[in-house]
Amino acid sequence: MERDEFLTAYVGESMADHGKFQAQFEFASCMAELLDMEAVNTPTYDWGMAAATSVRMASRITGRNEALIAKSITPDILSCIKNYSLSIVPNVKLVATDKKTGLIDLKDLKKKISANTAIVYFENPSYLGVIETQGEEISKIAHDAGALVSVGVDPISLGVLVPPAHYGADIAVGDIQPLGVPMYWGGGLGGFVATHDDPKFVAEFPSLLFGMTATTQKGEYGFGEVYFERTSYASREKAKDFLGTMAQLHGIGAAVYLSLMGPRGMRELGEGILQRAEYAMKKLAAIKGVKVPVFTGPHFKEFVVNFDRTGKTVKQINKALLKKRIFGGKDLSKEFPELGQSALYCVTEVHTKSDLDMLAGALKEVV
Repeated sequence: MERDEFLTAYVGESMADHGKFQAQFEFASCMAELLDMEAVNTPTYDWGMAAATSVRMASRITGRNEALIAKSITPDILSCIKNYSLSIVPNVKLVATDKKTGLIDLKDLKKKISANTAIVYFENPSYLGVIETQGEEISKIAHDAGALVSVGVDPISLGVLVPPAHYGADIAVGDIQPLGVPMYWGGGLGGFVATHDDPKFVAEFPSLLFGMTATTQKGEYGFGEVYFERTSYASREKAKDFLGTMAQLHGIGAAVYLSLMGPRGMRELGEGILQRAEYAMKKLAAIKGVKVPVFTGPHFKEFVVNFDRTGKTVKQINKALLKKRIFGGKDLSKEFPELGQSALYCVTEVHTKSDLDMLAGALKEVV
């Protein structure tokens, strides 16, 4: 990403920016293969913007102004959806999740969906780390009511989990940060939006799309912007959404990462994360007073740890862990008060067995 032709290529057109255009096409191609969809945008600012964009797209396609969102959504992303989509989707309702499994409550979904629902949005895995295994049922309920389905997905999970398109999602969104993009000073984000190659969906993308086509020179191909007229760059104040410069540079980094990993590498990566998370949960569950996992559904990366029986708050536990040079889990007591004194822990490919053993040992001393 620090190569001069990418780092300094702020803005350019097809006659001058051949490398950048091809790099964005390669990014879209890699993501399309991972998601098993054909149309992928250049990166938005982050996952929150991508999710909100999918809600606006669905509203324009269906002519409806209501969104049903799984209660297990990332709070920051919910805030983005409400803020960015307010002008055309003023009605945002939360769908309950099962207290035992952490999965979406299908009865509540059926109860709340209506002829005014434009989209059903859920994350898989959810913010709380639970893998949603009811994707097909959720999509059927939504489609039977004439609504669309948008799924927020961690792309690094797709080496072991089927992509949203396989269980009925019309739109897939997420963030490319896990794909080799460093989290420096809170940056390193880049949201993606993907759909099938259907004109009614492609026409609603507000961000740039890059494609490849034959040129006037036989046997040669060029890379360019697809259906440019639909963007605010071309239509200005008449556009359906307005966008500015976002995170194309991170898309180039993600493309290189995916190219180097390949299908086998992504599968091994996903398997490694699943194994690490399972090992961590078993180690922490052996500690007296600690309940983990809180939900019975399968997990990827994240899982909830409850400390109610220890008599200590998450804040107290995290303060004690910090003295041992360990960052504790994210305190969920404000975002999800019904979970009591619970924290969200995350295990990724960077954590070793010794890291997880050290965490379990320190936590045992603390509680």
